[in-house]
Amino acid sequence: MNRTLALVASFAVVALCAESVLAQERAASTDGFDLLKSLVGEWEGKGPDGSVSSVTYRLTAAGSVIEETMNAGTEHEMVTMYHRDGGSLMMTHYCAMRNQPRMRAKPLKDGSKSLTFAFVDATNLAKASDGHMHGLVLTVVDGDHITHAWTWRAEEKEEEHAFAFTRKKS
Repeated sequence: MNRTLALVASFAVVALCAESVLAQERAASTDGFDLLKSLVGEWEGKGPDGSVSSVTYRLTAAGSVIEETMNAGTEHEMVTMYHRDGGSLMMTHYCAMRNQPRMRAKPLKDGSKSLTFAFVDATNLAKASDGHMHGLVLTVVDGDHITHAWTWRAEEKEEEHAFAFTRKKS
């Protein structure tokens, strides 16, 4: 009897684990994290004012986080960390303005290569009307080209800052 119970319990655990893995795979196909992983490497391009800009993507934390560093080594260096939160994709943007907006991506539609992030909240933001990044649309044009369309919000007014990047060849 004890062996039978142990065997049934073992099968139940295996079934639950298999269902958990399947659920994670379903979420992974729509959350955009795998799309972001394809960006790992160095990129260069132009910012909204035509100035040269760079961005680097790096997989970290045992493959669970993608670190984006924009304009490394400059006074305007910024870091954005992308990670899963259950079935969705979150980001925290460590801004040169010294605040940290957090945004959640909308689920990817079949075949889409654009991630649309919407503002959730921010740390180090004294009041909601203070200037902060409020949205991001990151588009993978192809394997060697991406665009960022950042939305800046201050005093209830918004403006877009567009960047176009090309993958650096090693």
